[in-house]
Order: sequence, then structure tokens, then C-alpha cells
Amino acid sequence: MDENKEFLDETENNLSENDMKASDTETVEDINEKFLKIENDIFSSVKPKNKVKEKRQSINMEKLLPIVFSALMLFFVLGISIYCIVSDVKESDLKSVEYTKPDFSLDISGHKREIEMYDDKSGKYTIEGLAAAVSPQIVEIYVFENKNSDTATGSGSGIIISDDGYIVTNAHVLDGMEKVIVTTHDKKSFEAEIVGKDKKTDIAVIKIEARGLVPAKFGNSDYVIQGESVAAIGNPAGLTSTITEGIVSGLDRKIRMSKTGYEMSCIQTDTAINPGNSGGALVNMHGEVIGIISSKYTTIDSEGLGFAISINEAKPIIEELVKQGFVSGRVKIGIRFYTSYANYMNVMFEEKFGFKLPKELENSLWIDEISKDCDISNTELKPEDFIVEFEGKTVTDYDDLEAVLKGKKGGDKVKAKCARVSEDGKVSYFDIEFKLMADTSGEY
Repeated sequence: MDENKEFLDETENNLSENDMKASDTETVEDINEKFLKIENDIFSSVKPKNKVKEKRQSINMEKLLPIVFSALMLFFVLGISIYCIVSDVKESDLKSVEYTKPDFSLDISGHKREIEMYDDKSGKYTIEGLAAAVSPQIVEIYVFENKNSDTATGSGSGIIISDDGYIVTNAHVLDGMEKVIVTTHDKKSFEAEIVGKDKKTDIAVIKIEARGLVPAKFGNSDYVIQGESVAAIGNPAGLTSTITEGIVSGLDRKIRMSKTGYEMSCIQTDTAINPGNSGGALVNMHGEVIGIISSKYTTIDSEGLGFAISINEAKPIIEELVKQGFVSGRVKIGIRFYTSYANYMNVMFEEKFGFKLPKELENSLWIDEISKDCDISNTELKPEDFIVEFEGKTVTDYDDLEAVLKGKKGGDKVKAKCARVSEDGKVSYFDIEFKLMADTSGEY
């Protein structure tokens, strides 16, 4: 009996310790399995010799069952708690994803700084400094075909040349327009008067009634160096004070104006130039205007080829336009012509006469129109005739004609050798003499 008692007491103690350990780490199934093993061990070690032993066994089972029940309940409660916690976490995550938006703010604090006006001690501007210094010297120009219209037909740029309102721009910007409106850098608008224009060079001067304007500083274009940095400032497409950067790509480029064929000395640049830039400024890094931008001076339709009339070439024209409204020394013959070596002229001649242009007239001027207000209209010359020589020199194109007329003035007499083709293809020659007309119209 004592031996069995000791064994039961020891088993109870072990069971109690195992109970505690299982509660931390083991599952319900493990606990049940252990209890069955313990129970079998108990019954196998206790021999039922009499009723007293059976009673003792019954008493021990009565003590054991509450312990087993308590352990099962403990693990049941723990399982339910863990399940609820996991479920709450998952549900919380789902709710946060589905309903909660993040509190997000984009940081745009950036770095604020003052404009650095100068690049170094040499007095050169930085690009931002150049924009700040030169932009007030450039104006926007809007033109109207009808004086009563409020809808602009076109736009361009202009450079302020005096504090009392004189502005230089391109002649083609004003071509055929009745009203010109100028907007200054401070957004004030003025109606401008056309002081003078010269289509031959594509330079014009206008005037607004204003005081205290900021005139541009002009540099000497003879000092410009190929490869030096420059910037173009104007109003392309009405975009006020647009600045583009580049270099001087070439100097003293003899570029012919697309409309009149007149040749001017230009500065070539890779700076982006667009039609609205016309009349704007090409400036060096000292803020000096070295050229007047003109989209009408071009060689080929290609990107990266921009031209500005060199300021030294433009200077005497600007001064004469301000002084008298026209460029002195301009003369006109009073004719419009085609160069006979051009293919289109040969095609036109053959369509008109039904045969090819005679070979002897391949290098001459084919007359298309004669102005009635000019002295040449009083001569034998008629439309569809040819001028072969001026002052004894062969003339085949505009450049030849310009060379002959150089240095001459209105009222001077000139001689020309002319030719006429009959319907049967025969060529006859005749001479004429007439006075040149002074041209103060600027229309060329």
C-alpha cells in the first residue's frame, strides 16, 4: 500500500509539472495522449488485490479528471484567443488597405536663390543675368491689317534704341499693316507710328509716345569672334522675353533676303531663331546687341542655321530712317524682271511663244512689268522684252544690276541695250536711255 501511495503521489506531482509545461508549448492532442499513457501506467502498477485498492484507484481517478478537464479548458481558451487576435489583425489590415488613404504631401521647398548677374570679373553676364538685364530692352510688336481691327494678323519683336520711344525692327513685320501695337516689358501697350522702313535690307524704325524706356547697348560687330557665346532674345509666337543660347557659328556671311534678293552681311548662329524672333536682338555675353534677327535672311531650310543682320551693317540704315524716314541713295529703274538663266523662266517663255528661248538671250533680264511713274516707261522698252546690257556691262541677275547702279542717284541717266523676240523667233536689238528715279518709299 505504501509503495502504491508513493507512486501515485509522485505521478500527481509529475502530472502537475507536465500540466504546466504543456500549457505553454503542447497541443491538446499531445496532452490527451500523455494522459492516456499515464493512466495506463497507473493502472498497470496498481494491482487490484482487494476492495481497498479499488477504492484507492477510484479516489485517484476522481482527482485526476478535474486536472485533465482544467488543462483542456485552458488550451481551448488559449486557442480561441490566438484565433481572435489573428483574425482582428487580418481584418484590420484589410480595412486599412480598403478604406484608409495615406497622409502624403509632396515636398517642393526647393532651393531659392538670387539671380547671379555676372559670371566672372570680366563683366560677362550669366544667362539668367543676361535675361534680366536685356529683356526690358526688347518689346513685343503686334500688327493689324485693318486699323479698326482688334485681331492681330502677325507679331514680331523690336529693340528699344532710345529712352523716348524709338524702336528698330524688321520691315517685313510691318509689311501691308495699318496698325502697329507695341507692348513693353512692363506690360504697357502703345500704338506705334512707322517712322521709316527699308524693304531692301529688311530694317524699319517705329516710334511710341513713351518716356524713361531702357535703350539697348550696342556692340561693335567687327569685334565678334567665331565660337563666342551669344543669346537671342525676342517674342517667338508671342511668348514674351524668350531667350535662347548658342554660339557664333560664322562671321560676315553674305546672305540674300528671300523676298528682295538683296544681300547683307550677317552673323550666323546656332541659337534657336523662329519667325516671332524677327526684329529681336542677338546679344553677346556683355549684354551688347551685335545683330538684328531676321527670319527673312536664309540660305537653306535647315535647323541650326540662324542669321542676324550685323549691327555695323544696320547702323547707317537705322540712323537715316530715324533722321529722314528713308535711306538716301536708293534708286529704282522701274522694272520687274526674271533672270533668263532660271529654268522656270525658260518654261514660261516656251509656253508663251511656242518655242525655246533663243540661245543668245540666255544671260539677260526678261522684263515682266514696267512702272508707269518711272522714266523708263517713256522708252521703247515693253513687257516681254529683254535687257542685255546696262552701261555697256552684261546683266544676268540682280547682283549684276546692283553693281551697275552702285553710286548712282536719282536723276542720273543710264543707257541699256535691249532685245525683242518676234513671233517667228527672230531677235532684234535696240538701245534706250532714261533717268533713274530716287526711291524714298522704302518699298524698293
